[in-house]
Amino acid sequence: MSAASTVTRALTQSPLIAVTLYLAVVGGLIASAGFSIADIFARQQALAQTSDLLDQLQGRRARGKGPVQAGRPGTPFLEGPTVTVAGAALLQRVGDAVSKVGGTIQSSQVDVTGTQAKDGFVGLTVSCEMEQPALQKLLYDLEAGMPFLFVDQLDVQVPQMTAANEGGAGKIRVVLGVSGRWQGSK
Repeated sequence: MSAASTVTRALTQSPLIAVTLYLAVVGGLIASAGFSIADIFARQQALAQTSDLLDQLQGRRARGKGPVQAGRPGTPFLEGPTVTVAGAALLQRVGDAVSKVGGTIQSSQVDVTGTQAKDGFVGLTVSCEMEQPALQKLLYDLEAGMPFLFVDQLDVQVPQMTAANEGGAGKIRVVLGVSGRWQGSK
């Protein structure tokens, strides 16, 4: 007797086995279809989230109303018809941020012809003085605000401890290298 004839005889003699196998196959097919549909919905949701993020980064749609984004209007790129005007806008943005935390700018240098300028980036090096707790607020303001700015260099000099400034009340000197992307004239 062969195995095929044994299986055929068992299925014809006991309909319960045939019904059980039939239900198992149909259940497997339904489960497979359900998992496939759930996967399609998950991929569709991931695509929608990625598209929203891309729209936000490209400035096509307003960002969410969270506490950080609510006070940060503007475009992600430096504005200006020329690279020189974009450099001036970068200097103004960094100068406003330094003033906001109570610091003072000692010197500044805008770099519109450096190695990154070919890629559309405008660089700025600023030397300033501020209180030590203000540095964290300054860095947060520069990196979280609009336009998107990148801190490329950060050098901090802490004053020497003397009897006059024993409480640590001296200002720190900061050399800050910041760059931002300029899209050019449209």
